Amino acid sequence: MSSRISTLAKKVKENPDDSFYKFTLALEMLKIDETSKARVIFEAIRNNDPDYVGVYYHLAKLYKELGENKKALETYKEGIKVAELQNDNHTKSELSAALLNLEIELEDQL
Repeated sequence: MSSRISTLAKKVKENPDDSFYKFTLALEMLKIDETSKARVIFEAIRNNDPDYVGVYYHLAKLYKELGENKKALETYKEGIKVAELQNDNHTKSELSAALLNLEIELEDQL
């Protein structure tokens, strides 16, 4: 385990309610192909801190990579709603573009 992951895991343990540390740890897990661990962390953030808007893009992208397209579509849409409520137009735009790309990709597969 890298020192960065160890440091982040320690921060998560010390600050169990801090979604930022969890989010960063999940991103590090993705870098070392620990997708199942990253998924658990991302889903926990979404479930326990649904206003943490940054999680939606990465969780949906992970679902897409795992072939769970329905969950990916739902997660992008959910994130767009959260971004709208927070007046976060940048994140809303990113999520909308990712959603559109996935919808087009799925249409092309028909």
